[in-house]
Amino acid sequence: MRRRRLSAGTVGSVADTSPTARPEIVAAVSALTARFPFADDTAFDDARRGYLGTIPDGLVHADDGRVVWNAETWTPALSGPRPDTVNPSLWRQGQLVALHGLFEVTDGIYQVRGLDLSNMTIIEGDRGVIVIDPLISTETAAAGLRLYREHRGDRPVTAVIYTHSHVDHFGGVRGVVSGDDVAAGRVPVLAPHGFTEHAVAENVYAGAAMSRRAAYMYGAGLPPGPTGQMGAGLGMTTSTGTVTLIPPTLDITHTGQEETLDGVRIVFQVTPGTEAPAEMNFHFPDRRALCMAENATHTLHNLLTLRGALVRDPRAWAAYLTEAIELFADDTDVEFASHHWPTWGSERIERLLSEQRDLYAYQHDQTLRLLNKGFVGAEIAEMLEVPPSLEAAWNTHGYYGSVSHNVKAVYQRYMGWFDGNPANLWRHPPQPAGRRYVEVIGGPDAVLAAGRRAFDAGDFRWVAELVGHLVFADPGNTDARELEAAALEQLGFGAENGTWRNFFLTGAAELRGVTAGTPTTTASPDMIAQLTLAQLFDSIAIQIDGPKAWDLTLAADWTIDGTAYWTRLAHGVLTHGEGTVRGGSDARITVGRADLLAVLAGAATPDDLAASGRWSVEGAGDVVTTTLGVLDPPDPGFAIVTP
Repeated sequence: MRRRRLSAGTVGSVADTSPTARPEIVAAVSALTARFPFADDTAFDDARRGYLGTIPDGLVHADDGRVVWNAETWTPALSGPRPDTVNPSLWRQGQLVALHGLFEVTDGIYQVRGLDLSNMTIIEGDRGVIVIDPLISTETAAAGLRLYREHRGDRPVTAVIYTHSHVDHFGGVRGVVSGDDVAAGRVPVLAPHGFTEHAVAENVYAGAAMSRRAAYMYGAGLPPGPTGQMGAGLGMTTSTGTVTLIPPTLDITHTGQEETLDGVRIVFQVTPGTEAPAEMNFHFPDRRALCMAENATHTLHNLLTLRGALVRDPRAWAAYLTEAIELFADDTDVEFASHHWPTWGSERIERLLSEQRDLYAYQHDQTLRLLNKGFVGAEIAEMLEVPPSLEAAWNTHGYYGSVSHNVKAVYQRYMGWFDGNPANLWRHPPQPAGRRYVEVIGGPDAVLAAGRRAFDAGDFRWVAELVGHLVFADPGNTDARELEAAALEQLGFGAENGTWRNFFLTGAAELRGVTAGTPTTTASPDMIAQLTLAQLFDSIAIQIDGPKAWDLTLAADWTIDGTAYWTRLAHGVLTHGEGTVRGGSDARITVGRADLLAVLAGAATPDDLAASGRWSVEGAGDVVTTTLGVLDPPDPGFAIVTP
């Protein structure tokens, strides 16, 4: 039988020239308008408060002329009536986070919002300004600082603070300050203890996989608009400029630590293991202002981000929010964070922090209660609902995180990937499982017929699961790809969560042949330059093609910028450490760190460096080239919705 190619938005016998929301999706999302307090405009008043102006046309360009940020991208779609293809709650959140420009928070405190995924906050001091969280890209950070100076004068940057170790809070630092000024001690850079280690490890070790999945999470490859990317809940999306890093010069090591920067007193609260492994809140006692970093924003956050990361600790997160209330709430008139808009008034601030605290504690405690009754993560995710008293607050809604994937994260944190059922202990991987499912169901036509019936019944989750097996069994089956894409598209149209919508719609696009790839790479030269020697050789070790290196035994003693270090490749494993290798080495290599990085990046060869006297080898000269020959570098465009 000849296969029937289904166009976008066409399934079964129903044809349409453009994607539309099915009646089941329209009914489900329309019900939310009666359930939630859409008439409450308080958040819009807060988000617009203190507006001073924005950048021309909303555009930020790189030096080569390409656009790395367009703040007006979503304006046409968000200005008209809400289409059926966007969840009304996510639509509301998009209208809030798409607002862009410079805003006065309180006397001497300003925020640049809507010029990247995150906010950049500027604190006026005696001589200049303290910059908090300089966005993702140097270009957007520089544009934000220019905007501030247009309205407040050309004040120099006198200090920089990173609230935590995620790239959207430090990547644009060279857009606001030079490395020379920091190195000379003219501009201190503050961060929580452990910041550099966590920032580098996250963006290098699993950086390729995280960046690829981030393309799904933020929908960077989707066209903005009612049937495409409509934000990520935390912000609209990520900028695509130059990622940099200047290491901190002053660590914040303990709660209660007080520092004075440019005449501004700041009291810190360290909160490791909350939204990031290294994170901190801080208070400005003389201005009665509190920065909550990313620990309390206007959304339910992730306990395990969909791009991938270490599982966060909701129990600790809740405890630190309680501590923040006890430490600062009575002395605070305005609270602001590294995303979204501020909250004014001590009573409202305490309510926000308490609701956020209870939100994370509830997910933690109830998941533990139910897993101790024998329920597994997938079951608990379907059972657990946010209490109505919390759901009534907009800041608890899952625009970025979700109860569903957060519950599974809590389960994973305590119990791991295995649900205890031996039938799930050794399951087939997706492709061989797909072939078996298709065979037992009766072949491709039977799977497609069942999938179309489910689609017509509005069971889009089941369509994606069922037909996904056929796609993995036969990725060339265009009918299967289109049917799964159509189901994912409907799930995206109905999603309140911005990152879920982006995942669903990006998956649909890739099934239809439009590949998102990896628009933003966080493993930048600045990031690589901050690797310790241990991290540097770790980053090599995780690229060793084990089977290809099984029969190799190579040992080397290194002198790298005067530091003694050893490496040993055996059994397909590269081990390493400070000092000299036990049992003797095959080669002794002397090289500078920068030159070693150049060799690893493919920008130079040992022979090139040896010719200029920057690479010296005693013993076996092929140790390094042999090791490089068994490296298997990451694939930044690996398949996700297909084998």
